[in-house]
Amino acid sequence: MGVIDLNADLGEGDGPWRLEPAADDALLELVTSANVAAGYHGGDATTMALTCAAAVARGVAVGAHPSYDDRAGFGRRHVGVAPEVLRAQVAYQVGALVAVARSVGARVTHVKPHGALYNAVVHDEGQARAVVQAVLAVDPALTVLGLPGSRVLALAAAAGLATATEAFVDRGYRPDGTLVPRDRVGALVTDPDEAADRAVRMAVEGTVTAVDGAVVRLAPQSLCVHSDTPGAVAIATAVRAALAAAGVDVRPFGGA
Repeated sequence: MGVIDLNADLGEGDGPWRLEPAADDALLELVTSANVAAGYHGGDATTMALTCAAAVARGVAVGAHPSYDDRAGFGRRHVGVAPEVLRAQVAYQVGALVAVARSVGARVTHVKPHGALYNAVVHDEGQARAVVQAVLAVDPALTVLGLPGSRVLALAAAAGLATATEAFVDRGYRPDGTLVPRDRVGALVTDPDEAADRAVRMAVEGTVTAVDGAVVRLAPQSLCVHSDTPGAVAIATAVRAALAAAGVDVRPFGGA
């Protein structure tokens, strides 16, 4: 039997970027890990507390989801911030979530950068190193979750941090294993059956078909469904059912 985690980015609050603002509660019944927004792209202290409490009540692992300081752009715009500034900003966000989670009886197990920061640390050495240094400073027991082959995972592993790789059931892939930018054709996968088929292939074979037809090797430990993807709950429901039918055990990658 294979094993895979299913994660979602939650606690991001309502706004123009949220197509299904009520999706969080439903997704918490389906996922095994929740990446909780830490205030810079979405969420706030109260939302963090409520999301962490809801996650721990359901046995869902809690992760910090730090971003560039870009609330107006939902953290999906690259910000040319100096590494020392980024290090402080990420430490601030992760540390805040650790404290808020503890206040409601939850424990933060991992860190997954959000949006433009997530994409930047795939290749940008300075930005990736700043993220790793921030995580080390806050809690070296935290796991860094990211794209296979990314610089942030390589630097995290070299620094002694645990790492985990993820794949996206609702995002298109380029042949180099990076994600299709959201403003390009093929960026989103919104059909639940297609997403479910992709999830099984990712979990069982460790591969995905890129937008040009190339087969990309991923070998993920976690699969992500974005809470703001149209039909996110239906997608996650189909994914869980398909993984169960394929004999794949869905549980947190960190064993939380």
